[in-house]
Amino acid sequence: MTYIITDDCTSCGECAEECPVDAITEGDGKYEIDADACVDCGTCAEVCPVDAPVPEDEA
Repeated sequence: MTYIITDDCTSCGECAEECPVDAITEGDGKYEIDADACVDCGTCAEVCPVDAPVPEDEA
């Protein structure tokens, strides 16, 4: 299961900086996770100040 970034994203970039596989890029108004590259480590969720990254099945 991969992570997705909800609309709560404030585009701070913390998640992209910490992603070990560079699966997160800046999108239009929020950051986005490449589902094919995501390794489901949860690092993005751990560092996000607004809890925007969530497992896909919890979105």
